Amino acid sequence: MAHQLFPGPLVVCMHGTHPDMLHLCFRTAGDCGLAGLGTLESHLLIKPLRSPIQHLIPNPALRHVVCCHPFGSTCVRDGLTKYPCMQGRPCMLNLPAFLALQEIVAWMGWTPWKITYASKYFDLLHNYAIQLIKVGKAYVCHQSKAEIEEYREKGLPSPWRERSVQENLKIFDDMRKGLYKEGEAILRMKMDYKNENPNMWDSVAYRIKYVEHPMAGDKWCIYPSYDFTHCLCDAIEDITHSLCTLEFESRRASYYWLLDVLDTYKPVVWEYSRLNITNTVLSKRKLNKLVTDNHVHGWDDPRLLTLAGLRRRGVAPESINAFCREIGITRNANVIPYHKLEHHVRAYLDASSPRTLAVLRPLRVVLTNVPEHHSSTVTAASMPGRPENQPYEVPFSRVVYIEATDFRLQDSKDYYGLAPGKSAMLRYAYPITVTGYSASDDGTITEVQAEADLDFIAGGGKKPPKGVLNWVAQPAPGQDPERAEV
Repeated sequence: MAHQLFPGPLVVCMHGTHPDMLHLCFRTAGDCGLAGLGTLESHLLIKPLRSPIQHLIPNPALRHVVCCHPFGSTCVRDGLTKYPCMQGRPCMLNLPAFLALQEIVAWMGWTPWKITYASKYFDLLHNYAIQLIKVGKAYVCHQSKAEIEEYREKGLPSPWRERSVQENLKIFDDMRKGLYKEGEAILRMKMDYKNENPNMWDSVAYRIKYVEHPMAGDKWCIYPSYDFTHCLCDAIEDITHSLCTLEFESRRASYYWLLDVLDTYKPVVWEYSRLNITNTVLSKRKLNKLVTDNHVHGWDDPRLLTLAGLRRRGVAPESINAFCREIGITRNANVIPYHKLEHHVRAYLDASSPRTLAVLRPLRVVLTNVPEHHSSTVTAASMPGRPENQPYEVPFSRVVYIEATDFRLQDSKDYYGLAPGKSAMLRYAYPITVTGYSASDDGTITEVQAEADLDFIAGGGKKPPKGVLNWVAQPAPGQDPERAEV
């Protein structure tokens, strides 16, 4: 079967663990939003004559988002990025999940150039399977899963391994026509059952499944496996670089075995280490167990390091992209400190978020030297120290509220909040000094009395206190500030 080259740039491919592919293709560096990434960029230069095309597998976990670093290296060379979600078996195909992943990809700032599915190539893959049988490199096997595992452990070949080509073609056609029940027959690749690499122990190529495929309908009752689909779809779409994590390195042998036997185009394969972050769960299987066992409230639970969870937590995609750029891609085992991710979250918020005054645990403070019906305003900064700053007015009154944690009865040298007799600065307003406090029967502080230095002028020569407190005043005398649920 002649192999037709994909017109245009070459492709880098990043794969996961499932057999039907959703491909989201990205055309330019602006679409991807990431820069070159060291080791991977050097690897892409293996094929310097054409621009790279890569596959990236969509996945909810941050671990796989960081695996999307190759977006940057591909885009630097004006290539295409194909983002595959392999789900060949219809029971594995979850269209709502795919749509959610596409939506998350868009949220991350990556604009798809093209979307394709491996099911589009089912006819071509079926022809490849027939070709494999004709060259004596595939056979129909009737062993159960348990029997296959037993024979593999003992290093024994399948009893049906030496079937004739004609018999295998006939039975495989009967499988295609629905003349066998599920599990009664499978097509296996005739590889090397004595090989040290378990991935060469006659992997399954096709299984029978009497389930309608969401993309292909009811045309098929046999479906290709991941081991069969992965490399052939790479070859069909003219992938230049197939990227995956290091646990798939042992699959490289079976990947090239099939392409060699069919004498088709062969991409370059490169593996990299997965991301690990301290004190977090990033494994897709472990995350799935947390979700399906109802330990968390769905994939967007903000306690999870999924994209949906991070978004719900308030993390911006720019922060995640910056985090990815900093840690880069490596083949070395790594555990990234969680504070690195937090650093990029804070850095982006610091540069882009307007400020406002708020308190989470309000403690009432009465400024005893301010008249009861006093009402004025002070000027606050929405973006302190930045050109985008837009000053705004904040009401100031006799009663203000501070964080309950900003007052304590016992002072210390390393504490800059309020304590009896101690002063602190109300941000954008005046210094206040504690003169008294009230407490409930159980000792909880319910109110603080203080005096404000209303003659203080910022920059006027008088040194302000070291401690600076957030606060909220009554918008009008006797009127409580607005409350919000967080």
